[in-house]
Parts: sequence; structure tokens; C-alpha cells
Amino acid sequence: MGLDAYMPIPEDNPLTPEKVARGRNLFFDRRLSRNGKVACATCHDPRRAFTDGRPLAVGVFGRKGTRSAPTLVNRGYGAAFFWDGRVRTLEEQVLKPIQDPNEMDLTIEEASRRVKVSRAELAAALASYVRTILSGNAPLDRYLNGDREALSAEARRGLNLFRGKANCTACHVGPNFTDERFHNTGVAWREGQLRDPGRFAVTGKEADRGAFKTPTLREIARTAPYMHDGSIATLEDVIEFYNRGGNPNAYRDPELRPLNLNTEEKQALVAFLRALSGALRQGRGQTASLS
Repeated sequence: MGLDAYMPIPEDNPLTPEKVARGRNLFFDRRLSRNGKVACATCHDPRRAFTDGRPLAVGVFGRKGTRSAPTLVNRGYGAAFFWDGRVRTLEEQVLKPIQDPNEMDLTIEEASRRVKVSRAELAAALASYVRTILSGNAPLDRYLNGDREALSAEARRGLNLFRGKANCTACHVGPNFTDERFHNTGVAWREGQLRDPGRFAVTGKEADRGAFKTPTLREIARTAPYMHDGSIATLEDVIEFYNRGGNPNAYRDPELRPLNLNTEEKQALVAFLRALSGALRQGRGQTASLS
């Protein structure tokens, strides 16, 4: 997947090499945090497919957040941002972590003074850089483009299950494997109690209690742990969670139901999910190190 014409780039913030380069520098700049020890890349590490490998994000002074740091892969194609979708544009999203007391804990005015760019320039540059963080040319892509050997037989069985019996495409659709919508799978419910209101805190709609945005499955094998709270450690555990139909609650998505997958089917689904990791690029098109 490249910087195709269908990526929704705002007219007032066109991509330019200079802006992307500035955004990349800012992304790794620790001056944007109160203690000068945290950068955007702290929670969105290119070596971890732009996640941090932690269940919950950790910011300045070791402060722990309440949710997992989501990958930034292919977010230029996104329609809503953060797990609860509380902002609609990347230009707005990229400034929020700087202001969050559990993340970087600066006012935008102070951050702008430190790096000597205006608020508008800071937002435009960071958003432009994030739009260049792209994943594509995964085994599945090569398979769909005609290379019939790109997927193993097991992964091909997983693809059929993904589209069929496992019903994964109810939410994970399109090139990014996300409908960009919000679903209650029951992850936020523990012992009958709702631990995180999710989308409800944004909309106030009862139906949104415990609902969270469908994450992309691109690079999913590299972005453990999983779910909005990092509560599921492995892909195998994710499959088990959905195989039992998620966690019961009054607002659970009606698409969730027990799948009755056998051991071989579960393994095939994991093999398919691993085939969604490919070439990861960022900045001016260079390949990001995943070692």
C-alpha cells in the first residue's frame, strides 16, 4: 500500500518532503515532553511497528495511562482516532498526547516554544509524517496480486475462515482490515463491571458503552499485547477470546457469538494473521527497521 490518491490528505495540509522531514524530527524530539525524556516515538517505536510492547502506555515520570498505545501504521487512511474515536483528524490527534498529563504533559504553547514552531506548524508536520507510516506488500498482498505461493496452505485456510466461519470480516474489512467503527466485544467488562466506558464517554449513547474502535490488522503479529487495554497477550489468546464469543454483557455486539473452531482452524487463523505483516515504511519512503 503506497501513498495512493485515495489517502484523505487535507487541502490545507498537503504532503511535502520538507514538512514530512520536520514531522519526523519532531516525532523523535524529547523536548516535547515535560521531563525531556519522552517523545512520540517512545510509545510508537518503529522497531515495534509503531507501538511500545506494553499493555498500557507509560509517559513522563513513569506515569501509566489507561489504554494501550495503538499502532500508527496506515493511520493516514483512518476516519477516527484514539480507541474511542474522540477526534476526527490527524492534525488534531497528534497534539493530544503532548497535552496529556500521563503522556508528555506540556501545553502546546510551551511545546511550540521549545521546538520553535507554531501550533499550526507542529500539527501539520507531525500529521504529515504519520501519513507516511505505511505497511504493505505483505504475503497476503502478494497472494491477492497473483503470487499463489505467497501464502502457505495453512494461511490460505485461515483466509477462508477469516472470511467465512470465523466472521472476522464483520469488523475487519478493506485494505486496512478495519471498518473504522466501534464495537463492544466485552473486553472492557470484568466480573460484570464495566472498567472503561469507551465510545460512550464521547457520544453519551447507551449502545456505545464499552465499545472501542476496530484496530487495523496490518502488522498485527508485531504489535502485541492486544485490545485497548493490552489485556490479551498473544494472537492465540485473541483467537480464543473470539472463539468463545467475547465477554458477555448487555451491550455486546450482536455479531459476536461462539465460533466452535477446532485446534487446526485456530492455528490456521493465526497463520493468516501473521501473513498481514509486510514492508514497513516511514518518512520519505525508507524502510523502518524492525529488528
